[in-house]
Amino acid sequence: MSAKNIPRRQAIPILYTRGTHYDVGFDMGRTFGSIIKSFLQLSQPLNEVYLPLYATEKGKTAYNDTLECVKQSFPQYIRELQGVADGAQVEFHKLFLLHMDDITPQSIKHLNDVTDIKDIKEPTGCSTIMLNTEDCKVLAHTEDALTETLNHYYFVVAHIKEDTPQGKYNVEEERFMSLCYAGHLPGYTMSYNHHGLVFSINTLSAEYLRSGKTPRHFITRSLLSADNFDMAHTILKDCGVGAGDGCSINMTFLNVEPQPFYNIEMAPAVGDKNASELDVREILPGEHSYHANSYLRYKTAEANEIMIDSSVSRMNTFNTYDPPKTKEDIIQMLGDCSGGEHCVFRENNDLSQVVKTIAVGVFDLKAKTYALYSDNPRSTEPHVTIPLFLKE
Repeated sequence: MSAKNIPRRQAIPILYTRGTHYDVGFDMGRTFGSIIKSFLQLSQPLNEVYLPLYATEKGKTAYNDTLECVKQSFPQYIRELQGVADGAQVEFHKLFLLHMDDITPQSIKHLNDVTDIKDIKEPTGCSTIMLNTEDCKVLAHTEDALTETLNHYYFVVAHIKEDTPQGKYNVEEERFMSLCYAGHLPGYTMSYNHHGLVFSINTLSAEYLRSGKTPRHFITRSLLSADNFDMAHTILKDCGVGAGDGCSINMTFLNVEPQPFYNIEMAPAVGDKNASELDVREILPGEHSYHANSYLRYKTAEANEIMIDSSVSRMNTFNTYDPPKTKEDIIQMLGDCSGGEHCVFRENNDLSQVVKTIAVGVFDLKAKTYALYSDNPRSTEPHVTIPLFLKE
């Protein structure tokens, strides 16, 4: 049976690792090398879009400009990614292209003399619900991705220490837990750090993307070092460079009273701008928040019509429910399979389906636990429930 046809597994690998950035990356690559190699073979965007463009002059220029940009701001994360490549014995440029994501095709697409860019199968999922009441404080998230990503993810619990301050924010120590797609750095799914920052990410597809800017994957990787909201905002703003693409960040801090909740829509720095565009919404006590994969407040042209249609469908599904009051209400909403092709929880036992919900995570912020489901949370128990430990 090929890796593409393996049905949903009831298995979530987990790695505990500590050391330098390179050490931690090497451990990720060495431990999960077979999963990473399998994913690189299966990834349609990588093999049918990113690599063919990388072989062109314009694609190689976009790659080199972006790599140099990240090296200047976050050399420690380039070393971390090199560690992943070395540990897994795969080519670094393939992993970096995955982290550039749509920046390569979208930045080339808008050059004056380029029109023939192959369509990309996009992940059209990831839904987040936050609830901020006195009795229930929850951040819950469906991790939706291209079907080939199913069974190609793992947990990383890392403690990173360096002898000297690292990167543009002079970080000396990081301690976090993150769900990772195979071959990807931590930080772009569901994560928390020892400062009490908890967050999840919804991919957003702005039309106009820029090479030579910071890919969102590296910005959210840096977010794992944030110890307060001001620092998180600074990281997302990325002054001096700015994001090359966009996403939505749903976040809270466990160690702040009263506990704040935020949804931040980040849009790329375009034109002559050298900082990300941010729209910050605070979810006040007594309120809830839904977010999917389209911009709700920030006004910008968006790519990927299918992703927008899917987002509208899932948001409409959420709005058929009464506002959630309990964690169980949220679990029922995230396990909803109504809505046809663009439903909230995607399974249908169809291996040819383009997008699937690969996992569901529920941060119970009062209990300080994180429950991860490898199947529909309506009908299964959490595969694992992990306590959230904070720095003393």
